[in-house]
Amino acid sequence: MEIDNVIDAAFEPISNAVASVIFYSISIMGLEIQLILVWLVVAALFFTLYFNAVNLRYFKHAIDVLRGKYDNKNDDGEINRFQALMTSLSGTVGLGNIAGVAVAISVGGPGAAFWMAVMGLFGMSTKFAEVTLGVKYRLHASRHHPETISGGPMYYLRHAFEQYHSPHLGKFMAGLFAICCIGGTVGAGALFQANQAYQQALIVTGGDTSLLLDKGWLFGLFMAILVGLVIIGGIRWIAAVASRVVPAMAAIYIVAGFVVIGFHYTAIPDALQTIFEMALYPEAGLGAMMGALLMGVQRASFSNEAGLGSAAIAHSAVKTNEPISQGMVGMLGPFIDTVIICMVTALVIVISGTYVEGGGIEGVELTSRAFATGLSWFPYVLSLTVFLFAYSTMISWSYYGLKCATYLFGERDVVEGIYKIVFCLFIVVGASAQLSNIILFTDSMIFAMAIPNIIGLYMLAPEIKKDLKAYSLNIKMR
Repeated sequence: MEIDNVIDAAFEPISNAVASVIFYSISIMGLEIQLILVWLVVAALFFTLYFNAVNLRYFKHAIDVLRGKYDNKNDDGEINRFQALMTSLSGTVGLGNIAGVAVAISVGGPGAAFWMAVMGLFGMSTKFAEVTLGVKYRLHASRHHPETISGGPMYYLRHAFEQYHSPHLGKFMAGLFAICCIGGTVGAGALFQANQAYQQALIVTGGDTSLLLDKGWLFGLFMAILVGLVIIGGIRWIAAVASRVVPAMAAIYIVAGFVVIGFHYTAIPDALQTIFEMALYPEAGLGAMMGALLMGVQRASFSNEAGLGSAAIAHSAVKTNEPISQGMVGMLGPFIDTVIICMVTALVIVISGTYVEGGGIEGVELTSRAFATGLSWFPYVLSLTVFLFAYSTMISWSYYGLKCATYLFGERDVVEGIYKIVFCLFIVVGASAQLSNIILFTDSMIFAMAIPNIIGLYMLAPEIKKDLKAYSLNIKMR
């Protein structure tokens, strides 16, 4: 038996066991509703209403903050606002935008794209809350490296429960988040990214006749080495790479998407009509609409990570003494990731009609076929884009997991070294496993992070609202 098959066979039972707990569902009117998705949707709606549509009212201000209008060079931190956003986006603008959208449409139909965009807009408010708290409760946690900043849900969760005189429960919830994040790091940051990058490499190198066939471990080893060369430098190196790679790859992908859409410009009205009708008035009835909604919410959450708490870790290293201002910058992430980039992918797939031809769950292969309808040579460009998306996501998620590992085991060099080696090993594993197993495990650990994180956001929401009001008054006086 090939080593790839051995690894996959060992991985499958783990995926099934974890998913059965995280994706527990209840039946309502004959529909299976996953409680974790309800958890995320309710949170996004609540924070949008509670903060008086902060995602819309402060959208322009967020752009001004990102451009540096309110910067102070003397503020504490390790990276600038743009680098923080790009680091966060490099963890979200990844294969969820390419493969995840394809999975959503192939399973939930074109209507899933509409619900992805809607969830992206509401998710901006959740992202605002978690990034604000990540910056507010960050610490200089290392005695050996006092210039290093650590922040994220594991820190503000402890503060939230201490306010309610439950410090021990706070430590437990913080530890639970850290464990889930490390699992999510393995899933979203290593396994899924390596798997889909390998699948695209197979396509452009000959498919069944490719030299890489059944050599996923070799491809994974190559990627692991490239990732290791960057993550040894910490957040400064990661931010430096992300601030260059993310804008370039996003621009290439979006431009290519518009070119393909342009080739099928006569089909644009029908495609938009299909997306809206399948989302709101599906011919198959309520069940089909709920299927599209659930799949759209699930893939949007995987793509933009709103509510998961990961962005709070990346943004906590920013140079600012105003947490609310960075929360504004942070909420731009879901808009760029889900509303813009994911919708470009969705339009290309729907306009080209390739989703009708597919059978079963498909990832990056479906997107590749869709782009090829307008640009026959695009699979080669997509292969490079997929590689860069996967690479940037890996380096960002490695940082998230590292911060959680050092929170659990201490800010020591040996902890960092062991974690980075283990992370790179899982890149090799990811390139060797089946798509279905990768998605199952990845989604499970990613969504598990949302449980303790959103509890903390609810507990500290009044504090955020008070800070937002004070910040708004301060801005008006400037």
